[in-house]
Amino acid sequence: MPTPSPSSPPSPPSPPPLPSTPPFTPSRPADGDSGSTGGSVGSGNGGNGSGGDSGGRATCQCDNCPHSARQSYRKALAAFRQRRDELAAGLGVPVGLAHSAGASRQWVSDELTGAARALADRSREEGEAWVARLWRRTVGTVWAAAGLLLLVQLLTALAGGWSTGRTAGLVAAGVSAVGLSVAAWLHRSRGGVLAPVIGEDNRLSTSRTVAACWVLLSVFAVLVLAVELAAAPTPEARRALLTGLDLSRGAGVVTVLALTCAVAVVVRRTVAVRVQGRRLQKVRADRPHAADLLTDDAGRGAFSDVQYMLINGVAVVFAAVRLSRQPERLPDLPWGLALLVVVSAATYLAGKYAEGGRPVVLSVVRAREMGDLHSPIRTGDDIEIRGAGFVPPGATAADRLARVVVRIGAVHVHAPLIPVPGGFAGPADTVLNVPVPAEVEPGRVEVQVVTAAGAETNRYPIDVVE
Repeated sequence: MPTPSPSSPPSPPSPPPLPSTPPFTPSRPADGDSGSTGGSVGSGNGGNGSGGDSGGRATCQCDNCPHSARQSYRKALAAFRQRRDELAAGLGVPVGLAHSAGASRQWVSDELTGAARALADRSREEGEAWVARLWRRTVGTVWAAAGLLLLVQLLTALAGGWSTGRTAGLVAAGVSAVGLSVAAWLHRSRGGVLAPVIGEDNRLSTSRTVAACWVLLSVFAVLVLAVELAAAPTPEARRALLTGLDLSRGAGVVTVLALTCAVAVVVRRTVAVRVQGRRLQKVRADRPHAADLLTDDAGRGAFSDVQYMLINGVAVVFAAVRLSRQPERLPDLPWGLALLVVVSAATYLAGKYAEGGRPVVLSVVRAREMGDLHSPIRTGDDIEIRGAGFVPPGATAADRLARVVVRIGAVHVHAPLIPVPGGFAGPADTVLNVPVPAEVEPGRVEVQVVTAAGAETNRYPIDVVE
C-alpha cells in the first residue's frame, strides 16, 4: 500500500451533512418577477413542461405530451398543494423562526406567495394553450351539426320524399358552416366560433350566448328562404315566399331577437359602469368554461342565468321546429312564448344589477391570543378587520389572495396567506388578520382594505398607542 508523502497536507475533515430541505421551496420573487419563480416550479416538478420559463423554451400545446402546458400545470398544482399542506402542518419552517409566531407566519406567507405566482404562470399557459386548440374543436362541432342535419333530412325523406325545402336547409347549413369556419379561423387566438360570446373577464357570457343563438337561427331562416326564392319556378311561388317575410308572421321572432340583443348590450354596459363605479368586483378567469353560462364568477349556480338559458333554449328549439315544418316562412313564435322570454330577460337584467357590491370594513379590533392581557392596539400587535367583500368572486386562488393589501395609515401591509390542510384560512371574505408594523406612527390612523380586484373599502379609524 503506498504511503502518503510527508509534505502532503492532511485531508480536511468532511463537513457535516446538510439538513434536508423540503421540496418545492422557491425563493420569494420581486413584484412582477414571476419568471424566475416559474423556473423553480419546473425544477421542483422534474423539469418537465417549463415552457415560458427563463430558458425560453416554448410550451408544447399537445394534450398528452409530457412537456405540454396541461401536464406542466398539473404537476405544478400537485407540488403546490403538497407544499401548502406541509407548511400548514408546520413542516419545513426554519428553526430560527419557530420562536416567533409572527415571523414564521410571514415566512410561510412569502414562500406560498412565490409558489402561487409560479403556479399562476402555469395556469395562464394552460389556459392560452386550451384556447389556441379550441377553434379547431368549434369548427368540428359546426360541421358535425351540419352532418347531423343531413342525416336527419335523409331519414325523414324516406317517409315524406325529398323537397325544395330540404335542399334549401342543407344549402343554408353549408353556407352557415363555411361562414362560421372562416370566422373561427380569423379569431383562432380567441376561441374560434366562441370568440364573440367570451366576455372581457375571459368567461362565457350568458347574455351574448343567448343573443347569438337567436341571431344564428334568424340568419339560417333567411338563408333558407333565399335559397327557396332562387329555386322558385314561377312568379306566384316567389311572391308566396316573399310573404313569408311579412312582419305579421315573424313579429314574435323579431321581437325576441331585438330583445336578447339589447339585453346583451345593456348587460355589458351595466357591468362596465358598475366596475368603474366600484360597485362590482370582477376578476379575470384563466379560461372560459361551459359552466360559466349557468353560474356566477365564484362558480355557484345563479338563478337569473339558469332561468334565462332554459327559457330561451326552449324557445329556440320551438322556433327551430316551426321552421322545419314550414321552411317557406319565418318561424311563427306565439306571443305567449315571446312574453315568457320578455319576463325572463327582465329577471336576468334585475339579477345582474343586484349582484355584487362594494367591499366594506365594519370594525377593527385587536387580535388577542389566549393568555394575553387586555390592552389597546400597539405597533407589533395583530389586528382583526371584520367586514365583507374582501375576497371577490373567483379570486380564491392563492396568487389572488396574496394581492389583498391593508393600508394602515401610510403603510401598506400585505395580508398574509394562512395555510390549512386543503386550502387557506386567510385572507377570508369577512375577516383579515394583519400585524401593525413598527413604521406606523402612534396616534389615530385609518385602516383601508384593497382587494385583489383593485376595489377599496371605506376608511376605518383606529388609535395606535406607543
